[in-house]
Amino acid sequence: MKKFWKWSIGIVVLLIVVWVTYIGIYRNTSIANNPKHAKYIDSATPTLFLHGYGGTVNSEKFLVKEAENQGVTQDIITAHVDEAGEVKLKGHLDSDTINPIVQVVLKENKEEDPDVNAEWFKNVLVALQTEYHIKKFNFVGHSMANMTFAQYMAIYGKDTALPQLQRQVNIAGTFNGVLHMNEEVNEITLDADGKPSRMNPPYQDLRVLKDVYKGKNIDVLNIYGDLKDGTHSDGSVSNTSSRSLKYLLGGSAKTYRESEYVGPSAQHSELHDNEKVARELIQFLWGK
Repeated sequence: MKKFWKWSIGIVVLLIVVWVTYIGIYRNTSIANNPKHAKYIDSATPTLFLHGYGGTVNSEKFLVKEAENQGVTQDIITAHVDEAGEVKLKGHLDSDTINPIVQVVLKENKEEDPDVNAEWFKNVLVALQTEYHIKKFNFVGHSMANMTFAQYMAIYGKDTALPQLQRQVNIAGTFNGVLHMNEEVNEITLDADGKPSRMNPPYQDLRVLKDVYKGKNIDVLNIYGDLKDGTHSDGSVSNTSSRSLKYLLGGSAKTYRESEYVGPSAQHSELHDNEKVARELIQFLWGK
């Protein structure tokens, strides 16, 4: 009887291994054979999506789902970061993963210390590096997430022991402030280099980014919205604040491009649910 049970358990374990292997092969074969996927690259580089102040996984859901629906990937996991900065990865990526996406979710989503947020983001990268041995990554951020990432790059961007940034998409970036907090409507202007007429803290500290990005061949897409209501803003963030990223990078990125969206669908929170934004983002990150 004991031999029978050992034999039965062995068969069950074998079937589980075969099933898991089959699912992994099927998933990647399925995405590779999807006609929509022919327009996109096959890369193991993960793309990390980070929500803004007070945001949740729902802030990232539309853009991530569009990438899945368009045939970019089927490999999507979530990185949950608790109040202490501890990271738990939910989901699994196979060794032959194609264009994986990592949704980063901060439990303390109203942390205002940029250094703390930057450390938490670093912890996510370290967790992915430990679990999946990643060497490169892409980034997509909305609103205050862009400040978190800018601070991450300012502090840790020169650390070659960490995964290296390849491409970044900034949506509604708050680089030089937020309307009615430290900037009034049409108060600040930019010169031809993107330099703001007034620098709000911690903008001055981020000027080190020019040196950090230099020689790293990083591609940058900077998306912002204009309601066309005379405020030159998306309702929450001025265009000058979002576009002031240009001056921070100072020509050090491999490529830097700004993309303006206009009208009601370009409102601050609507930008991450905008189909045209999704299409542009997808093409920039994964298009052939």
